[in-house]
Amino acid sequence: MRFLHTADWHIGKKLHGFDLTAEQDTAYQQIRQLAIDEQVDAVVIAGDLYDRAIPNEKSVTQLDDMLIDLNLKNHLPVLAISGNHDSATRLRTGSRWFQATNYYLNTKLSQALTPVEFDDTQFFLLPYFEPFEARKYFEDDRIRTAEAGMIKLVAAMEAKFDPAKKHVLVAHFFAAGSEHVDSETQVMVGGLNAIPVDLLAPFDYVALGHLHGKDALHAERVRYSGSPVKFSVSEATQQKGVWIVDTEPFKVTFKPLTPQRDVRVLEADFATLTDPEFYQQQQQDDYLAIRLTDKRVIPNVMQALREIYPNIIELERADGPVVTDTAAAQIDPTLDPMTLMTKFFEQTTDSDMTPQQVAWAEQALTTANKEE
Repeated sequence: MRFLHTADWHIGKKLHGFDLTAEQDTAYQQIRQLAIDEQVDAVVIAGDLYDRAIPNEKSVTQLDDMLIDLNLKNHLPVLAISGNHDSATRLRTGSRWFQATNYYLNTKLSQALTPVEFDDTQFFLLPYFEPFEARKYFEDDRIRTAEAGMIKLVAAMEAKFDPAKKHVLVAHFFAAGSEHVDSETQVMVGGLNAIPVDLLAPFDYVALGHLHGKDALHAERVRYSGSPVKFSVSEATQQKGVWIVDTEPFKVTFKPLTPQRDVRVLEADFATLTDPEFYQQQQQDDYLAIRLTDKRVIPNVMQALREIYPNIIELERADGPVVTDTAAAQIDPTLDPMTLMTKFFEQTTDSDMTPQQVAWAEQALTTANKEE
């Protein structure tokens, strides 16, 4: 059997306030085309379909359109699970008739023990779970960690193995030895929720979700697909994509995705960044984390840079703090107090005062004058 492994779509997520709907649609279109071109037998989505437990109407519509297109229009079987960002209760709405179209969505721990079978392969779809859920299901008070729960779950799954078939686990958790990036929610406290990779040895392949980089874990048969879109600056150097998995003979092939707008770190001085010969060679609408090498104060620096690079998500000094005496030298001490305060605010924050801030400043100056 051949299937496509993806995860962590996080529909509805924003990047420093920027809407990623277009980027997520572009990634989805490439995933669907890969599924068609590679003639996969199913598409596996290993959790975190949404970015939050209560997605807004726009996010629900966007995901619905993707799944309808994938499953109903292109007749591709879909095997999915809920992740730690999803609301299992909301996500399973309508699930009673999903299987009629070969859409399998597991949101309860108990569902993982009934395999979904395709040709020569059994899929065990294990949604994200907390230790108390396993403790309750197995009626075993000794289960206090996800690892203890997984020991029980894997044994129960093995009891359902058909020896004539391959066995694939689809799950959403932190595998011991993996590496986090900034955009991922920490679901591990003191190692309580880390799952040792050795526990997963009975499976021919484990399709994981939760970590956003495909290289977060290095194991031949246990892999993260990573997210299809970059969600933080810490993911800037990651290559996003999906895995194409063949069960017999076993083979995994990574297929890269091309972002509509990339997330990049750009380090240079202000003069270079604003030089047409430089910026005309850049993808100016990428999401940029800019590292300024200047140490001097540059008035209205963010405004000036955003006229060239509209999607700046971070602006930092690469070589240390701003030289503050330069800022002071640029302020005329003969100006009235309110103007001085306004200019100081603009130079130190690279932004204008809001009307409310102006009102507070005027009130503070009035109070100070009365006290004198």
